[in-house]
Amino acid sequence: MSLITPEFLDYIKKLEDSDDKLTSLSPIERPLEFEFNNSVCSVCNGYYGPSFGEPVCVTCHAFLFPEFQSYLPCSYFCTEKTDDGDSGNDEPSDLNFSSEKKLNKTFPIPAWWRIRTSLDSETSPEDDASRASNSGPSGCGSSGSGSSAIKDPFIPGYAPPPQPPNLSWSLQALTTPRLPDNVPFGIVEHLPSEVLLCIFRYLDDMSLCACACVCTRWQRLVRARVPLPRWAAFAAARWPLFRPMFTDFDWQRKYQSLVESCFCRNCLVQMCVQAPPNGEESAWRRNRLRSELKMLRNDPPEGIAATPLDAKCCHWQASVTGPAGSPYEGGVFYLYVQVPYSYPMSPPVVRFLTRILHPNVSRHGDVGIDSVHHNWSLALTISKVLISIQSLLTDPYTNVCMEPELGEMYVKDRSKFEALARQWTWKYAMLDVLPF
Repeated sequence: MSLITPEFLDYIKKLEDSDDKLTSLSPIERPLEFEFNNSVCSVCNGYYGPSFGEPVCVTCHAFLFPEFQSYLPCSYFCTEKTDDGDSGNDEPSDLNFSSEKKLNKTFPIPAWWRIRTSLDSETSPEDDASRASNSGPSGCGSSGSGSSAIKDPFIPGYAPPPQPPNLSWSLQALTTPRLPDNVPFGIVEHLPSEVLLCIFRYLDDMSLCACACVCTRWQRLVRARVPLPRWAAFAAARWPLFRPMFTDFDWQRKYQSLVESCFCRNCLVQMCVQAPPNGEESAWRRNRLRSELKMLRNDPPEGIAATPLDAKCCHWQASVTGPAGSPYEGGVFYLYVQVPYSYPMSPPVVRFLTRILHPNVSRHGDVGIDSVHHNWSLALTISKVLISIQSLLTDPYTNVCMEPELGEMYVKDRSKFEALARQWTWKYAMLDVLPF
């Protein structure tokens, strides 16, 4: 019996056709057979400007997905008081705020107002000089002892945070055409390396990651400027729930893969900015979240994890593992959860960070689940919401879909949908297992 089989002959022929180099690609490297068209904003269709490959442009994202939860509509606290000053829902007492308390309350400065985004936590000499010049004459800010005290806008209590821009002014600025800049073509490509390195010093991690994707020269400069352990620290700060099985890999490439696996980079930035909402936190909300966090840490549901990112527990990151037997099996999907001050009277806002192909998840990452939109109950918790999302991965609801095209594919061609969903899971949701 001959040992040469037709499969072996085909293998030799492939080697000869590719000059003795196999060109088969792994599931990660294969081009995706389905992609959302993010060439223009899905909301304004490019009216307010380019989206730069994101599902929603920056302007629409600022209006539809605000950073401050108090901007979101909440009917529970928009009540009209009667003549006696009682609205009928004054229990518990610290959910209502008196006018004197509002006037005497000092507005806290959000954390992002004090954070410098310099790579090495250094300030520019030009910034220091401008601050010194703006402080007035040399004796203007000194005390009786002769020690000068220059007011620093990064010191807490110096000034309130900047207010959101006026809506009419923003619309006028967006609709007014701007003349093109008289910049010679190719000037950026010919900048000296010393100038680029000086610019890179004042960029944050996501900007540095974007610069590394511009060209080979910029990538080499970024890699020479930022060591690999620094990229590991960046990844731990952006994805605190990321637990890789391997640690001896290229962290710069892993960080870039994590950024590319997100639906919307604006949501990723919003999650890390951690801007606090207006108002005050109630004791009811604080005690409720404390007990929920204790249960999540002591007895977490299978395949679910969540952790708060700020002291007030307004911004959370959660992770949901793909259910067994589904096309999402083996994947770890990260979610961004916003918990308003009106919680648990109001539901949290949940969005997928990790790309997932699902009829009930929009191209921006919004989850079409009824419990957080219409049927919210005080009995529901953050962990129960995450359990509902995990069960939704096994049984999509196709009567009302966030993406009708995917819902139609799921109903008419289930095998094709599962193959595409599995391919997306391999590419975007299994970065903790893959060593690259």
